[in-house]
Amino acid sequence: MRRGGGGRGVRAASRGGGLREVTARCGLVTRGVLYALVGLLALRVAFGDNGGEEADREGALRELVGKPYGGVLVWAVGVGLVCMMLWRLSESVFGAAGPDGRKPGKRLASAGRAVFYAVAAFSVLSFAAGGGGHSGDQQSREVTARALGLPAGQWLVGAAGLGIAVAGVVIAVQAARRSFRKHLAMGGVPDWGRRGVDFLGVVGGLARGAVFAAAGSFAVYAAVRYDPAQAKGVDDTLRSFAGTAAGPWLLVAVAVGLMLFGVFSWAMARWREV
Repeated sequence: MRRGGGGRGVRAASRGGGLREVTARCGLVTRGVLYALVGLLALRVAFGDNGGEEADREGALRELVGKPYGGVLVWAVGVGLVCMMLWRLSESVFGAAGPDGRKPGKRLASAGRAVFYAVAAFSVLSFAAGGGGHSGDQQSREVTARALGLPAGQWLVGAAGLGIAVAGVVIAVQAARRSFRKHLAMGGVPDWGRRGVDFLGVVGGLARGAVFAAAGSFAVYAAVRYDPAQAKGVDDTLRSFAGTAAGPWLLVAVAVGLMLFGVFSWAMARWREV
């Protein structure tokens, strides 16, 4: 009897591990699609040929809607983000892969990512159901305005912005240090393949970190000025790169980096240990 129970436990753990792997890989593929599309839209913005679409998640969804079976594709993206949320939630509950995956800090980080992807999934599924919704820039301003109206709202917005900016710096530093290597199982992959994934991870991670850091800085500035109009979503944040001394070429570099991060996400879907 006890032996049979142990066998059922092993089979249940195996099924749980298989489900976790499926959700993780589906989620990473979906993340790659969104980053590749946002990067493509940002590239169009840099060259003045984006047809008025915003370079953010909603713009990416509208880009998909215009394709054959676009409605199905948008629903698939929503389901993929739900998978991403479930994977991160499982990491917060059971621990992530790797020797330090059960540490409280890792679990807390996974819980935060699960909340982020839950919000993203809700937004995409609402869009798929015909909810439409406001642009990312408008949503950022509205959320900032409501937060500023709360007791100590200025401090809350400033702290949130600082947290996003710091997260961006951490993302960039981890990418530059190739910290993602410890999550990859690439046995049998030739050296040129490993170097290619390194390149995608470093360049893509730097671009992603730059966007987070810039968006967080704008939120901090909005808190300091007590002006929600200073907060920027992904589209306005990306457009701000074109307003620097480097002109549109900095936006081009960031846009290409985001597209490469999309490809890197697909590589992670193939080789990441989950």
